[in-house]
Amino acid sequence: MTDSPRAYWPLWIDSLRKQGLTELAAWFLEAAGPLNILGAQVLYLGQPFISSTAYRGWQALANLLEQEDEARAFATLLKGNPK
Repeated sequence: MTDSPRAYWPLWIDSLRKQGLTELAAWFLEAAGPLNILGAQVLYLGQPFISSTAYRGWQALANLLEQEDEARAFATLLKGNPK
């Protein structure tokens, strides 16, 4: 995978669809708004406790949560409305 956080989106979408969580994840991203930044900080704090193979994925998710426009774009994809 590349270093772009968007490179993880298809993997995340596939995983959320398999678990039936796409609507919940989209709602959370939209409803949490400014609180997403707190979620990103929690992920950054937890990084020392995760495996090195999962590190980039966690970092990409934290990056997504920090950027409101990216969070909205990902939520749109989750709802099946790509722009």
